[in-house]
Amino acid sequence: MRKTDPTEHSEPVSVLLVDDDSFMRHALRVSLSARGYVVDEAENGEEGIQAITQRPIDLVLLDVNMPGIGGVGACEAIRALRPNTGILMLTVRDGEEFIVAALEAGADDYITKPFRFGELVARMRAVERRIRSEAPSAVEILRTGQLEMDLKRRTLKKAGREVRLSPTEFNLLAYLMRRPGVPVGHTKLLRAVWGPEYGRELEYLRTYFKMLRKKIEDDPANPQYIVTEPWLGYRLQDPSRPRAHTPEPEKDALEDPE
Repeated sequence: MRKTDPTEHSEPVSVLLVDDDSFMRHALRVSLSARGYVVDEAENGEEGIQAITQRPIDLVLLDVNMPGIGGVGACEAIRALRPNTGILMLTVRDGEEFIVAALEAGADDYITKPFRFGELVARMRAVERRIRSEAPSAVEILRTGQLEMDLKRRTLKKAGREVRLSPTEFNLLAYLMRRPGVPVGHTKLLRAVWGPEYGRELEYLRTYFKMLRKKIEDDPANPQYIVTEPWLGYRLQDPSRPRAHTPEPEKDALEDPE
């Protein structure tokens, strides 16, 4: 019996491929179309930004090294225009400095060229899961301090004012809000939010929590909601309540310093 892929949907996934290499665009378009994706193309960042404003796009494959605005600049613009669109960056670089820059620009993930097509599809499906994830819970509203998260509508408010989050930011914060006061390890967070293929990408967590703190903390340099647990992971606390005994941490943590 054929197993159902959790990323398969009744509606095909629309992909925008932004790359100045016409051979790469053609090869990916043919291969992705054969997998059932609906693929559009743009040859530079400016065209990609224009395309994203004209029609709904589920996932953007965005090359980094392009003339003009470039991949990182295009990523920032696309994320501002379409907070719920997945962005996967294609790059020849994989240093931590670049990874942080890409994630801070709004990318959900990246893949280094040259890559195998199967690896690309796996990364795309991981991003799809995060974009389309629904909370299979009877609880629809989560509250911690001044934060109120609506799991059904996928919205977050702080003191009644809406805070705009990307899909990955939402999923990461939701995971902690479901476990208030509980320290959660790096590995567990990565696998729960990014997928089972992940586990050692600590720079992902550092970058995303830095962005989340800017959005929800009164003083991001002195966080009161998202607390770092040294050598372990992170914990969400209610700043309006005195800190009680810390519960036992969830297992499967990486023993790396923050």
